[in-house]
Amino acid sequence: MQSSRFFLRMLLALGLSLIFATAHAQLTAGKDYSVVKPPQPTESGNKIEVLEFFWYGCPHCNNLQPSLEAWLKRKPADVEFKRVPAVFQDSWIPLTKAYYTIETMGLIDKLHQEMFATLHKQRAPLIDANAIFDWAATKGVDRKKFADVYNSFGINGRTQRSIELTRKYDIPGTPAVVIDGQYLTAPSRTLKADRSVDYERFFQVVDGLIAEARKNKGAK
Repeated sequence: MQSSRFFLRMLLALGLSLIFATAHAQLTAGKDYSVVKPPQPTESGNKIEVLEFFWYGCPHCNNLQPSLEAWLKRKPADVEFKRVPAVFQDSWIPLTKAYYTIETMGLIDKLHQEMFATLHKQRAPLIDANAIFDWAATKGVDRKKFADVYNSFGINGRTQRSIELTRKYDIPGTPAVVIDGQYLTAPSRTLKADRSVDYERFFQVVDGLIAEARKNKGAK
């Protein structure tokens, strides 16, 4: 009986390996992803760095969130995920600073998805700092503390870093995901026949690129 169970477990593991290997083998540069040239340095040590470039005002970023949150619950242990607010124009800066303020104050779990909901479901026009401060206050956050962090030297520095990363990675639009400074992909690369995004396929691409990055680290 034990040998039969062991055999079944081995077959299941082999089947899963073949499924993942097939998904990874089907990745095509120029179609599923592009290679970052030159590759950029990462800040995750031995872990594989996954960056999500997003903007709170982007409807496609909002649509990605449920699938992204599900993926984060099962992401490999050797992956470090980071969010990077992209900046293509000055009008994006207030919401970029809002994200970094939320993160710095330890309010991601409380306010990150709330910000998307406010902008895309309630359609509130959070286009400047004062509107953002008022919004934070409605969520039970001390308005002055939020404003002080938002206007701090540290948040300004991180915002400049976002501008630099958006340029260095040549981000074409949001959302976009960069794997370990080497590969760039986006949900817009995995469209179905009806032009809707195939999020299941998109995260297969992400997982496949993580596997490639893992192999690259092992070869060093």
